This record gives sequence, C-alpha cells and structure tokens, in this order.
Amino acid sequence: MSLWTPDNIMDVPPYPPDRFDGEPEHSASLRFATEPEDYSVGPMKFDYLVTETKSDGDYGLYRVELGPRAGGAAAHYHRAISEAFYVLDGTMRLFDGDKWVEATTGDFLYVPPGGVHGFRNDADEPAQVLVLFSPGAPRESYFEGLSHLSKLTDDERREWNFRHDSYFL
Repeated sequence: MSLWTPDNIMDVPPYPPDRFDGEPEHSASLRFATEPEDYSVGPMKFDYLVTETKSDGDYGLYRVELGPRAGGAAAHYHRAISEAFYVLDGTMRLFDGDKWVEATTGDFLYVPPGGVHGFRNDADEPAQVLVLFSPGAPRESYFEGLSHLSKLTDDERREWNFRHDSYFL
C-alpha cells in the first residue's frame, strides 16, 4: 500500500538534521564480493562491511557466513543496540522471541533493543546473512573473541557478554 498520492506527494516527512555542511567529498568505499573475509572462526566467516568506526557510530553492517551445521547464538537480547538479519543465501533458523522459524533467502528479522532473538544454521548447507546493528557498536571485538570463550570461567564469560551488550537467557 502506497502512502503517496498525487495530492500529497510534496508532503515529505521530516529528515534528520544535516550532518554534513561542506563541499562534496569522494569518500565512498567499495568492497568487492571477491575480497577475502575479515575474520573467520571455525565454520563462521565475517565480512566487516561497515564498522561503527567507519559509520561514525551510526551502524555496523556485517556479512556472516555460517557453514553447514555451524550453530549460532542462543536466545539473547541487547540493551543498547537493535539488530536486523537479512538472509542472503541458504536456510537458517531465526528465533523471533516466541519460536524458532526456518528462514530462507530474502527473509528478514528486525529486533529492537530488548527484543529476544537468536540465530543458527542447522542445515547441511552453508547460509549467509547480512547483520545490521544500530547504533554502531564494536561487534568486531565480539566476533573475534568468540573463539576464546571456552577458556573463560562462567563468571568471566558472563562479564564478557555484558561488556558486549549481550544478555543470554
């Protein structure tokens, strides 16, 4: 359903305030799909498309490949950030706070701050998902710390998760 008609086409909702006031810049960045991943751990690969540093804190955008039966994150929530998942390829399981659902290419899950969610790949094939965090957070530190969690005590692991705004149920 369209919000716009010929009668209201010029009634534009307000945009955020300007954040740039200067001469146009050549500041775009391009990342080719053929570039190697930024980080991998076990059956997971991470492409840091836009980090919170690059976006000046606006958001973080990551492409995550979950290998066959890679698992993922159990039910959890964040207090400071929202998270969104867009399935690029394959089949994966997404938890929407009520139930685990099978999600395939083109499916999308938005999770506001405080929303319980989870994700995993239980399939025999890899899956790829775009993950957006807003506002931006240093999620690269979280991803790169995952391989060290088994070396932490339960209390240390809980503290590490809290520092990364991840509250597991």
